[in-house]
Amino acid sequence: MKWAEGLDKLGIFLYLAISVFAVVNIYSVDKGLGEKQLIFFFISLFVGFIIFMMRSKFFENFAVVFFVLGIISLLGLHVLGSEIKGQKNWYKIGGFTMQPVEFAKIGVSLMLASYVSGPDFNLNNRKSLLTTLAIIGIPAIAVLSIPDVGSLLVFTAFVIALYREGLSGWLFGIGFILATVFLLSIAINPIYIVLGLLAIYLIYIFLNFGRIIWTVPTIVTFLGTFLILAGISFGTPKILEKLPAHQRERIEVLYKGEKAFRDTSGYNLLYSKTAIGSGGFWGKGYKEGSVTQGKFVPEQETDYIFCTVGEEWGFLGSTLLVIFYAVYIGRIYYLAENQKTTFNRVFGYCFAGVLLMHFAINLGMVMGLFPTVGIPLPYFSYGGSSFLAFSIMTAIFFKLNYTDKNSLV
Repeated sequence: MKWAEGLDKLGIFLYLAISVFAVVNIYSVDKGLGEKQLIFFFISLFVGFIIFMMRSKFFENFAVVFFVLGIISLLGLHVLGSEIKGQKNWYKIGGFTMQPVEFAKIGVSLMLASYVSGPDFNLNNRKSLLTTLAIIGIPAIAVLSIPDVGSLLVFTAFVIALYREGLSGWLFGIGFILATVFLLSIAINPIYIVLGLLAIYLIYIFLNFGRIIWTVPTIVTFLGTFLILAGISFGTPKILEKLPAHQRERIEVLYKGEKAFRDTSGYNLLYSKTAIGSGGFWGKGYKEGSVTQGKFVPEQETDYIFCTVGEEWGFLGSTLLVIFYAVYIGRIYYLAENQKTTFNRVFGYCFAGVLLMHFAINLGMVMGLFPTVGIPLPYFSYGGSSFLAFSIMTAIFFKLNYTDKNSLV
């Protein structure tokens, strides 16, 4: 069929396969929620069809509109948002709830793609760099004000997309160093961290003393960076003390273990690991998981849905699902890299980056490698907002890719 030329059949197949398998697993946890997710699935297919019928230029031309609406919807939560489980992340309309942060990511992706594809964009220019960081930073600050730390972490995906467009790698190096010092300061006495930093600085100076040009700016740089890192070391424990008990415990679980908090923040993780481990290689069978059917894991249909796969489908099913995600995300990156226009490429990298961050953080949560921060597994966790938002991004990208493959330029 001529109209199907340019459709990425592999990508669309993987999207459908993951989405349908998600409905099956949610149905196993809760029949009613599984039926609702199936409705969300068909609604998303309909919305995706509408998007495919639209002109590709629409998304580029109205990127600013989507971006501004996303920020307004985030700020509006402070006034009109409904509090669910201690956070004002949702708008409640009748019997439905909507999480605007999921849709704001679409606006940021479109706006970033639109600006980067402009004729005056150059990351070596300070104005361009500050503007791109503002496009990411303004909605990120709005997300932090809710607060929604988990979604804030996902915004790093947009910085990764900029790296493809020429952003210097030193920013990632700085971020890695700051994050490492922060994480070490959670589990280790800050005095030892500072002494370790001092030793590293002295060794570096000793080995490079003759090659270092000792000017005032050089000395200020050495002292300034050391004081900043030392400040982070001593400040981290103080920050943790001010966090609500449940949020502090979610971080402490990483190095103290879930058993130390088995009656509070470690409960989910403890039974999640139990469910995944009990599945063995082949799994216990559909609707045969004792942990899943016994409702031992709170939020098992949302953030902890992967433990259902581990228990009922075993190591084999879990591995196949991970492979499907890896191939799918890799496919998005591959298609994005081969786009003819900068707008399409940047949007594709943003889309793939958001998918990758959600996937990595969610799996890290259920396996105890990352704190519980409320990040859903793309297409898989129960929820209309998340599924529809990801499906919209999917439809937009595959529409852009379809137009790109059928263009003559």
